[in-house]
Amino acid sequence: MAFGTVIALALSGCSSSSKDSSTSSMADTPPGVPAAAQLDRDDVDAAVDQLDGFVETIMTNTGAPGVAVAVVYEDEVLYSKGFGVRKAGDPAPVDTSTMFQLASVSKPVASSVVASVVGSGGIAWDDPVKNHEPGFAVADPYVTANATYTDLMSHRSGLPDHAGDTLEDLGYTYPEILDRLDQLPLERFRDNYDYTNYGFSIAGMSAANAEGTTWAELSKQKIYEPLGMDNTTSSFDEWVNTPNHASNHVQVDPAAKTWEAKYVRDPEQQAPAGGASSSVDDMAKWIRMELADGEFEGKQIVDPAALQVTHQAHSFAHPSETPGARDSFYGLGFNVNTDDRGRVQIGHAGAFALGASTDVKMLPSEQLGIVVLANTAPVGVSETITAQFLDYVTNGELTVDWAPFIAEQFKMVIDSERSDVDYTTTPADAAPARPATDYTGMYTSPYYGQAEVVAEGNNLVLTIGKDLQQSYPLTHYTGDTYWFEPVGENAAGPTGAEFTVTGGPATSLTIEYLDKDGLGTFTRAPQ
Repeated sequence: MAFGTVIALALSGCSSSSKDSSTSSMADTPPGVPAAAQLDRDDVDAAVDQLDGFVETIMTNTGAPGVAVAVVYEDEVLYSKGFGVRKAGDPAPVDTSTMFQLASVSKPVASSVVASVVGSGGIAWDDPVKNHEPGFAVADPYVTANATYTDLMSHRSGLPDHAGDTLEDLGYTYPEILDRLDQLPLERFRDNYDYTNYGFSIAGMSAANAEGTTWAELSKQKIYEPLGMDNTTSSFDEWVNTPNHASNHVQVDPAAKTWEAKYVRDPEQQAPAGGASSSVDDMAKWIRMELADGEFEGKQIVDPAALQVTHQAHSFAHPSETPGARDSFYGLGFNVNTDDRGRVQIGHAGAFALGASTDVKMLPSEQLGIVVLANTAPVGVSETITAQFLDYVTNGELTVDWAPFIAEQFKMVIDSERSDVDYTTTPADAAPARPATDYTGMYTSPYYGQAEVVAEGNNLVLTIGKDLQQSYPLTHYTGDTYWFEPVGENAAGPTGAEFTVTGGPATSLTIEYLDKDGLGTFTRAPQ
């Protein structure tokens, strides 16, 4: 789900009151030149003093099991602290070394990895990714041959929103997903923004191939080891087998504010886009490097020119919908926006519906950054803390009631992914189903593979996914339409399973939540 970009859009368009910045003297620099810092240490210290309260309040109001926060200012870590527990029901505490899955905060971290390869001359931002990822292909041969690292990492390749993600939910691997992307319809190349984890990951994998190594090893060599990020990895196995890691949690009862470590999210197939795990201590080191033009403790880790390209706007992500509101842009792994003081803000949010919430924000002109990691499904925990901190540091007080505003943004995102049909309520005039034998059998899709419908007693069961590994009981809705509730990162409540019957057995089956791009129809296989 597109939590990070939608919430970034909502926050980028918000205005809050600000201190009187008027002055009797003229500015030293014209617009467009980096302005002198508008904050001082007292402003930052005052906001840091509020962080314990911000965190404790949002944890109390949501029941979030664990949170960790770090703040960097002028190359100094002013705050780093863990709260709560790593796993609900287990007393082991979150500390500043606890490893959280970063979800899409992996993207800005990955952009620094690729920038280091660019800076060393291994690739160029405008090289075609196919040079080093020969399996890459989309529906248009021109795009296949010419799509660059910049195109894919700024989501302007033309691939549709979240292309390939549902294949991952069904158990397919990165090479298998890569092999199917040419079946997807394309938007206009370099003239459209659609957020794609696999488009981004293809660029990362191509960079790793150019260096003759894996993505996890490239990340370790280029960024994690040079920065001393000892509790950071792009390997799922390393994260899940580290004792001090935060488990994924989903909310089982919002009214009771209870959470359960029900799922384990394995994002390794899209590792550059969402597969990193880290601690706030380590992320603070990375922020220091980002704000210091690629330098860390006297050593140049990433070429400054290559790094700056990642902070520049490359895609027009979201035009403003209100007169006078600010537009939103995307760089290479970063949302790039302007705050109500005219300062460039870069950052990214991350979320796994199966149980992770992260956010990082930086004001380069202020040399200020904050990172928040939480072990909750996305309900706004991390984004609320970063918004409160940046509001307070700018204005000396909170000028927006951020928690309910951000929670509502997340609710709208989740609701927008749900079916328009309330399958849990059977229509009063529901038509009867046909005999089960009209529906049972094997169906196939060039994109999604096989789907099988079998009768178990008086019920129908749908089995889908790679090697038919996921099974769901089907509940009759009306006529030839059934429904089920899938599980996965991109699942969003009950979804339809509609059979096409033209006389005799059903000829096809369309699964609603897999049909966003028109590829969700499975045709009955020949007997």
